[in-house]
Amino acid sequence: MTAALIPAFGFAVLASGWGRGLSAAIPVFAVGAPLMWGLLAMTALPVRTIVPICGSLRQRLGWAALVFVLGTIGVLAGLGAYLQGIDLGSAGTRSVLAGVPYALAAALFVPDWRVRLGTLAVLICGVGYGVFVGPVLAEQRQEEAEIALYRQNPELLYLGDSPRGMEISRVRVGPNLFSIDYTPIQAGYNLGHVGFWVNHSVTPALQCPAPVQKEVTCTVNIHGEMRTVTSFPGGSGITLVRRHGDVEVTVTSESLDETGLRRLLTRLHPLSDAELEKLMRGEKIEHDQ
Repeated sequence: MTAALIPAFGFAVLASGWGRGLSAAIPVFAVGAPLMWGLLAMTALPVRTIVPICGSLRQRLGWAALVFVLGTIGVLAGLGAYLQGIDLGSAGTRSVLAGVPYALAAALFVPDWRVRLGTLAVLICGVGYGVFVGPVLAEQRQEEAEIALYRQNPELLYLGDSPRGMEISRVRVGPNLFSIDYTPIQAGYNLGHVGFWVNHSVTPALQCPAPVQKEVTCTVNIHGEMRTVTSFPGGSGITLVRRHGDVEVTVTSESLDETGLRRLLTRLHPLSDAELEKLMRGEKIEHDQ
């Protein structure tokens, strides 16, 4: 009975409060709770001869109140677990589970040690799943969903060995871009930055932009790699762009020399699952919509 009525009762309270606030939900609860109490008391009639606490009308009403309170606490605990991402099955399964706490509460009053032992075993299993097993499974599903999100465009996911003295500080994944920022391991001790990004090829062949600015030197070698040097007061920056299959790989820096940038391009490899998981655990990767 509770498996059928509690979901409907909860939905009615939620729907009334969602549209018109708490003041509208309270009357629905005030009508539904006594109705559920009375229906529970009626279910005690067939067992009043074997459950001593249900012998009289007053006792049945007390029994129904206890079952309703204990069962509702169990339903609220299950609802909290569900909102935390713990899998409780399909909508039909969740509706059936809504009646289980009331059945367990009622079973506690049956004067049979086997029934009570079975009730305790089911309760322990439920708590164990909600506290230990469920959260682990929920975390695994969330991690799998994040990995699937990051791997929507696997052809862009390439990684190079971090330049000497540097580490990955931020990674961004988008529908047409995969970028990495490399910064010094000892932040504040020395300055430096290397930008690395991969995007889909948009031109048949790499070519220098025209016209070239005065402070910019751009060349394309026989292998199709584009090299751009930008001069500025106090130094210069270098950018290398190379085709890698159907994508373009770009590295740029104002602190790392050309040899270091070429080493980064030479050691390019597909991003492995272990490397992706490490970036996720370090909270260094984010998805751009």
